[in-house]
Amino acid sequence: MVKFERRGTERVPTKSGVVGLIAAALGRRRNEKINDLSALRFGVRVDRDGILLRDYHTVKSRKSTYVTTRYYLSDAIFLVGLEGEDAFLDQIDYALQHPEFPLFLGRRSCPPEGRLSLGVREGRTLLEALREEPWLVHEWMRKKEDAEVRLPILMDVGNETAGGYVQRDLPLSFDQTHREYGFRRVCGSNFICISNPYGKPFVPKNTTEQDPLIELEEE
Repeated sequence: MVKFERRGTERVPTKSGVVGLIAAALGRRRNEKINDLSALRFGVRVDRDGILLRDYHTVKSRKSTYVTTRYYLSDAIFLVGLEGEDAFLDQIDYALQHPEFPLFLGRRSCPPEGRLSLGVREGRTLLEALREEPWLVHEWMRKKEDAEVRLPILMDVGNETAGGYVQRDLPLSFDQTHREYGFRRVCGSNFICISNPYGKPFVPKNTTEQDPLIELEEE
């Protein structure tokens, strides 16, 4: 298989992707340390999971042209949170609003859209902030969702937390000569349920208007 013939995508933002974006906003180069960013507690709330798209893409080499497969998420909306010292979070908040380097979401062809940082929420844990922040889906888009919506929350947890799983998504170095990733424990059992007044009414599946008991009553 040719290198980079297939490029996949995760269904939620990764910690390595977000740390890379923040490092670029802070003006750090690939060979600079990122251990302070990796040490921040990381969490994601899935406000809209979006649609997986398969992109037709060609690459031309010296000898031939071949097709590659690339996957993207379309119309997905996520709320990402970080937990750490307030002063450092303030610095990150400022950098995201005044980035040193151009920012993109995984690939250069995917720049972020809209307001990138919602600010620092003081006096709250990461889980509390992810639970309390308003739903980010626009009103016109809410009409496509159900009347009651469940928003999953995935976040870093320690080894003492039961039910977590290990993911190779802890960036240790972005240096192009020796990129390095470690492992982090992730818990995906948290969620919030919200009422959506614009949503579609609930219709049970596999229902029928036929009632077999009517036939019995007539006998």
